[in-house]
Parts: sequence; C-alpha cells; structure tokens
Amino acid sequence: MEGENTNDIYKECLRNHAASLGSYATDGCGEFTLDDTSSGGLHCAACGCHRNFHRKVTYGASGGRDHEMIEYGGGGGRQIPESPESERSGKKRFRTKFTEDQREKMLAFAEKLGWKLQRKDKEDEIERFCRGIGISRKVFKVWMHNHKNSSLTSASTLTR
Repeated sequence: MEGENTNDIYKECLRNHAASLGSYATDGCGEFTLDDTSSGGLHCAACGCHRNFHRKVTYGASGGRDHEMIEYGGGGGRQIPESPESERSGKKRFRTKFTEDQREKMLAFAEKLGWKLQRKDKEDEIERFCRGIGISRKVFKVWMHNHKNSSLTSASTLTR
C-alpha cells in the first residue's frame, strides 16, 4: 500500500464487541495476523476484525539515535511514547463501587460538611472518616462532586 510504514506492528485487538449492550468486552486476539483471503487484505485472520481495531506500535528512527517506539492508542490519533503508564491504553478505567452503607455515610458526612472539602479545620476529621469507611480522600472528593447537585435538588423538593 502507498505510504504504509514497514515499521508498524499491530498488536492486540481493541474492538469492543459489547458496545451495543453498554458494556466492554474484547475478543482476546493477541496480535494482528494478516488474512490473505479477505478482500482488501486488511482483516485479521485470528479475529476477523479490520486492522484499525488493533493497537498500532511504530518503530522509527528518532534523529539518528536508537529506535523509538510510539504507540497509537484509541485516542484520536495522539502519539504516546511507550512507558509503564501507557500500558493502560485501550483499557477502561476501574469504576469504584460503593456499598449502600458507604453511600449513606458519605451522604450524611457530605451534608454535615456543607458539600465542601475546603475546610482546613476539618482535614483530620475528613481523613479519619475516609479511612473509617475504606476509601481515599480523592474518591470521596469525586463522589461529592458528582452527587452534590442531585442531593441539593432532591433536598429542595422535599422542603416545598
């Protein structure tokens, strides 16, 4: 093909086969294998997906130095240098799940704080609370940010 880089390697398939179900599931194909029998020749013999669904890794010379590896994740054509942090590319972020008890305690504590974590005098109390229910301060902060408006609107409808 024209303009095709011979230093490109296509790794594991990142196609989400459960997108229509609102979930995430890949087929487990570990590396793109060219299927010579397919029309156009760009489908994988192992999983049947088009080559574009596979994670692309490019090996190229960088200014006369050793070869540099550039990984192209599923993110809008951005180039990401290979590092331990970029190994997560293509994977979904872990979603924190709370128990009903944790939710009730966080709601009560957030109301007590006035839905603000900016109070320096309560810093130790916030840390103690988070440790007590088994979450980090950052997770509690994100939960408060995500729930403050829905909680305030439900409280205002109850008082009417």
